[in-house]
Amino acid sequence: MAAALSSPEVAAEGQEPLLSAGEAEEEGRDAVETQEHYKSRWRSIWIMYLTMFLSSVGFSIVIMSVWPYLQKIDPTADGSFLGWIIASYSIGQMVASPLFGLWSNYRPRREPLVVSTAISVAANCLYAYVHVPHSHNKYYMLTARALVGFGAGNVAVVRSYIAGATSLTERTSAMANTSACQAVGFILGPVFQTCFTLIGEEGVTWKLVHLQLNMYTAPVLFGALLGVINIILFFAIFREHRVDDLGRQCKSINCEEEESVQDQEAEGNIDHVAVVAINVLFFVILFVFAVFETIATPLTMDMYSWTRKEAVFYNGIILSVVGVESVIVFMVVKALSKRTGERAILHGGLLIVLVGFFILLPWGKKLPNIQWQVCIT
Repeated sequence: MAAALSSPEVAAEGQEPLLSAGEAEEEGRDAVETQEHYKSRWRSIWIMYLTMFLSSVGFSIVIMSVWPYLQKIDPTADGSFLGWIIASYSIGQMVASPLFGLWSNYRPRREPLVVSTAISVAANCLYAYVHVPHSHNKYYMLTARALVGFGAGNVAVVRSYIAGATSLTERTSAMANTSACQAVGFILGPVFQTCFTLIGEEGVTWKLVHLQLNMYTAPVLFGALLGVINIILFFAIFREHRVDDLGRQCKSINCEEEESVQDQEAEGNIDHVAVVAINVLFFVILFVFAVFETIATPLTMDMYSWTRKEAVFYNGIILSVVGVESVIVFMVVKALSKRTGERAILHGGLLIVLVGFFILLPWGKKLPNIQWQVCIT
């Protein structure tokens, strides 16, 4: 039996309704689906939320410990090579995103999602063993981070699935939730890293499999475990769903909906200059974020003589606070933009970033207490 998704039974279960009561009346109750299909669709969307979260965690969970770990396994690595390791994640994701996106256009989306997650799991395991080879360890770390980024290319599939599995009234909220899960992943990654510093640099060694469980390898192994759980959920819970703008189910997973004349006219009125400008601004913001995460650990080790353990621990706390701050700012901006407009918000945000980097410049006549030798903790 078909049931309107705006029914109180569905809303009472804490799920997001397809249409509110007022919207349902306006739409004439055209958008209906079975309650079983509705539950299955939203369970699959929640799996996509989890996938987006794990993708962010895979990036941020080791970002504070890359430099000290790199120094430990390969003393020949310098700061320039650290930049390549950080960049390798983004390069891998940039290459993989269109490939996985193209794959999902012609095949069920479960396939690229499972394969990409499996690549991330394998890459995290490789990262945990980069200390084993007797030479060229830094290149193994570079390869591992590039593969983790390649696996994170599934974010394109995630966003595509959510856009196709939601109605027009659900889509904005669902995409906002996706971004929120991504932000939470960036926040909790450094938190996990900070907690794992309690294991210490030596940790526990499992000689049978040449595994060192320490503050550097435990985070990636934890990320690999989460990836395995994610793959299990893909097979156990995730289902392919596609609905139109009114929430009606499409028979084909990758069906192409006919565009109306109004849609074509709306597409022709897109301000392409504004779209390019927004993409450039998004690039600048991510660039600033990546630069800060790249230089934070080596900068504090040189400027404040922090040991490797202290640098990972304190920078993990700093980045966690920054993440919480970003969530608060996101909520404030969401409400403030309705009063001041998006342009003023963009100008104000970029000005604050500029002031922040100005403060980070070295000030005063006192030279930094550079750490000339490795401190033993």
